[in-house]
Amino acid sequence: MSQTDESAATPDTDGESAAPTAHSADHVRSPHGADDVRSAHGADDVRSAHGGVHALEVARAHGVQAMFTLSGAHVFPMYDAAVTAADPMPIIDVRHEPTAVFAAEAVGKLTRTPGLAVLTAGPGVTNGVSPVAQAHFAGSPLVVVGGRAPAARWGMGTLQELDHPPIFETVSTWAATAHTLADIAPTVHEAFNRAGSSHRGPTFVDVPMDEFFNAGPLGSATGPDRAPLQPDGDDLARVARLLQDARHPVLVLGTDVWADGAEDAASRFAAETGIPVIANGMGRGLLPGGHPQLVTKARSAAFSGADLVVVAGTPLDFRLGYGVFGGKDGATPARVVHLADSPGQLSTHADLAGSAAGDLTLVLDGILAALQSASGSRPDWSSWLGQLQDLVSAAAARDVDLLASASDPIHPARIYGELLPRLADDAVVIGDGGDFVSFAGKFVEPQRPGGWLDPGPYGCLGAGMGAAMAARITRPSSQVVVLFGDGAAGMSLMDVDTLVRHDLPVVMVVGNNSAWGLEKSPMQMLYGYDVAADLAPNTRYDQVVTALGGGGEMVTDPAQIGPALDRAFASGVPYLVNVMTDVSAEYPRTTHGV
Repeated sequence: MSQTDESAATPDTDGESAAPTAHSADHVRSPHGADDVRSAHGADDVRSAHGGVHALEVARAHGVQAMFTLSGAHVFPMYDAAVTAADPMPIIDVRHEPTAVFAAEAVGKLTRTPGLAVLTAGPGVTNGVSPVAQAHFAGSPLVVVGGRAPAARWGMGTLQELDHPPIFETVSTWAATAHTLADIAPTVHEAFNRAGSSHRGPTFVDVPMDEFFNAGPLGSATGPDRAPLQPDGDDLARVARLLQDARHPVLVLGTDVWADGAEDAASRFAAETGIPVIANGMGRGLLPGGHPQLVTKARSAAFSGADLVVVAGTPLDFRLGYGVFGGKDGATPARVVHLADSPGQLSTHADLAGSAAGDLTLVLDGILAALQSASGSRPDWSSWLGQLQDLVSAAAARDVDLLASASDPIHPARIYGELLPRLADDAVVIGDGGDFVSFAGKFVEPQRPGGWLDPGPYGCLGAGMGAAMAARITRPSSQVVVLFGDGAAGMSLMDVDTLVRHDLPVVMVVGNNSAWGLEKSPMQMLYGYDVAADLAPNTRYDQVVTALGGGGEMVTDPAQIGPALDRAFASGVPYLVNVMTDVSAEYPRTTHGV
């Protein structure tokens, strides 16, 4: 139970229980006196069901296959609905609510269907705010259903009484209360519909406890009700003309290309045009690592030498220079085109030469069709692509020595030198950390779409453990690897207990430099010293995992990283490889996101 939730089932001073407890094998008597035939709520002859069934039937209709939660009395009806259904829904109960929401968000990222987190009232709900904010900035389809203090006692100071929706309004697509039993199904349906529509994001619904336990007629749940957004043909034609005139174009493929189901369109566009491509976020893997048009390793030169940058499916934020490419030493900056899955996602701060919004398959295919039908010769960008390919090859050659480094202490890059050859094409790699995970962004190029997860632009540490649960559940036959910085590891390792209890084996790798690496070096640069940036040296995170029922080991010799990874992949349990790394081997960066 969340924080003070344990008191939710204890008698109040007036002798009344704060939570309904009148359970029997076949029936639940709701606070309002209606009977709920629990044992048969999935059958055809059901006349009434409690609010948890109303909510869960809608979630199922929208494709939900698992519920992530931490036990709390305010949401017991959701659990009852899940376990007593004709086809029970798995309940993954975690040790801290953020993990439940991070897991549900990652389900949304991987499946492109909203994930479901269920949080008890008060602190259970507020513990989910940061993960919801991450989903908001990443555009992840997610629905959070929260408990709420009983409507009949609202304003009297009941346990964990808090009006949650106003807290979520600025970090979600939509937040509302289902005030009555009759409101539950339509409100939850609206939440799923909005979460899964362009532009995707998190939604929040809370339900008063007494209405959750109340019972009434169960209607027929309906699934998604949304149509693809049609882009404007004139916008597409303008972008095609800009491409027709470009000599050095670059295409950036971002997270929303994957989220919008436009991976095939992106592949067609790249193949037909021959344009150089840079991957961003979950755009990684849309073109497989090693693809001749993938020039992410030459990103700096590509952006500085481009005369047109087409950014598809990602915001023009700090990761992309706020939409300014080139222009150094008096050179003319590149013209910029922004393609988004909905009008509200188009940049309002960048100087755009063109833009288009709508279903990204329709956008990319429409631009391609306009380009192919344009009069005059087709653009030939092979020479420009060849220049960038040479730079990619040179960068890969420079990386060879770093990936094989035998330095003592261990250089973080050596971990990736050992990991990359051991990754299967369908592996899911999850980044949860700062400096250590920056190296992953440099070296890991997924072979398939949906093979990379990171926090996104919000940069919320602690997301990796929940993402690992989601990946193991949604990709049961794939390798699942979580890359932790030692700072991030400390935020969620207790949830290894969840992995063990639910038999969710994953491989965890900690780059342990005993510091908050993203903060230590910048603070030294600014002040000549650092404070609050050091962690205890050689912390045995591996022993935390073994104590919780998993496996693990500490590595101090670079030659032992590979064998340790082999043991981790073969173990069949949650297994952590704790690698002691050199704190001075920081990732070379040009921006700190400000």
